[in-house]
Amino acid sequence: MKQQIAHLALLVEDYDAAIEFYTKKLHFDLIEDTELSKTKRWVLVAPKGSKECKLLLAKAVGDQQKAIGNQSGGRVFLFLHTDNFERDYANLLLQNIKIFREPSMEEYGKVCVFEDLYGNLWDLIEKKS
Repeated sequence: MKQQIAHLALLVEDYDAAIEFYTKKLHFDLIEDTELSKTKRWVLVAPKGSKECKLLLAKAVGDQQKAIGNQSGGRVFLFLHTDNFERDYANLLLQNIKIFREPSMEEYGKVCVFEDLYGNLWDLIEKKS
């Protein structure tokens, strides 16, 4: 049996603001932006070179709005692996992205924690080789 996680839904307040953050500030690729109805779109973004898992930017409706930015109860929610920590950390600073925890060396590699535009926590990790 072969399985994989294809997409993770990330609640957002506004499709276009989320697309701009992920594509302009984090330099992700916009994989798909399809209008499903007047209020709903299918929006997929992914880090450059990523072939597996993508983020589905899902506009929150009703009670879902309370979970925007806190889908994981305040824990790091998403993990972005990089082949060049210094380059990507410098980009976070250049883009004025809030650093939640400064870079540190851990047994698995170099890591920092940053917030996306809604306050979700991400690890930026360059794994030890």
